Amino acid sequence: MSGFNTNNKVVSWLDQRLPIFSVMHHSAIEYPTPRNLNYWWNFGSLAGFILVIMVLTGIFLVMNYSSHTSLAFDSVERIMRDVNYGWLLRYLHMNGASMFFILVYIHMFRNLYYGSYKAPREVLWWIGIIIFLMMMGTAFMGYVLPWGQMSFWGATVITNLFSAFPIVGEPIRTLLWGGFSVDNPTLNRFFSLHYLLPFVIFALVFVHVWALHTVRSNNPLGVEIKTPADTIPFHPYYTIKDLFGIGVFLMFYCAFVFWAPNFFGEPDNYIPANPMVTPPHIVPEWYFLPFYAILRAFTQDIWFISAKLQGVVAMFSAIIILFFLPWLDTSKVRSAKFRPLYRQFFWLFLVDCLVLGYVGGKPAEGVLITIGQIATAYYFAHFLVIMPLLGKIEKPKALPASISAPVLKEKA
Repeated sequence: MSGFNTNNKVVSWLDQRLPIFSVMHHSAIEYPTPRNLNYWWNFGSLAGFILVIMVLTGIFLVMNYSSHTSLAFDSVERIMRDVNYGWLLRYLHMNGASMFFILVYIHMFRNLYYGSYKAPREVLWWIGIIIFLMMMGTAFMGYVLPWGQMSFWGATVITNLFSAFPIVGEPIRTLLWGGFSVDNPTLNRFFSLHYLLPFVIFALVFVHVWALHTVRSNNPLGVEIKTPADTIPFHPYYTIKDLFGIGVFLMFYCAFVFWAPNFFGEPDNYIPANPMVTPPHIVPEWYFLPFYAILRAFTQDIWFISAKLQGVVAMFSAIIILFFLPWLDTSKVRSAKFRPLYRQFFWLFLVDCLVLGYVGGKPAEGVLITIGQIATAYYFAHFLVIMPLLGKIEKPKALPASISAPVLKEKA
């Protein structure tokens, strides 16, 4: 941990015994970072920023929430009406979930575009996918806590999916429910896990950053660091860049919190949960919609495999396949800047995901079923067919000799 010097005797004494300040200095100040990172690299730190907001607001909300089916809905209404700034805490937390997923989705698509999942960053990519899975579980359980109509029926529909698996499906569903229907034990389980998982995510983020600092950041060129001229210290160059990004993001975030707090929500969730009344159209939160569309794309039984089981397997496979991405992409070039053919398919894949999200939010009827099936087929074809083939047939452009080469060439 070289480079850390201080005249403060207290700090020096403590650092000799517990090198907190040396680690911070090495990791957040002198850490050598590629000199050409653009604003697409801001979204990782922004996701960490919103995670802190989610944990803090969640802790204060828990102080006034009651995890009982007869009290949960009213306790949320009390937070909104009677608790000092309870409305602000809830809207920050509720919209923060959507902001978190927006940031993480952008972060993931940036990785796909610039090839940040390739060697030697496979483990870094895996940890990111695990964080994404933990986020999905946390968000789903949090959506159940207000105990509105969409909360109850969303929990019923999603937990029932596990019953599609032979032998183990029913025990898993019963374990999640804590009984034989979605009821008070279910709410208690989800509340407990929703409170616990963010701290697990925090631990995973720490490991994610540790892995990042071990293999170093990728960059827009996809070229590894070769000389000291390729890097600059993280502080002040990227700390000020991240602070600027936080400022811009806060304007976007607060616009929803103060002027459109229910933009991402469902009106039915302001109706108390009623097991006797099924909403006409049950939809999950928007960030689950692409996977919900994949789930519903399967409508015909195949031999002894039910359409429900096919959909559930496909939905989980849509995420699991991401773990194999470093090997499915056979190209030796990372960045799409030097892969003109891959770049076109990347944008096509992005459009495909947006189409899946749109279809997932609509009733499964008419032409939308066919569109969802085509979009689902393309989703898997992109990873299993297109990416392996592109690595064999595509002729990428020539890579620069180093990260600093294009900069020095422009100055010359």
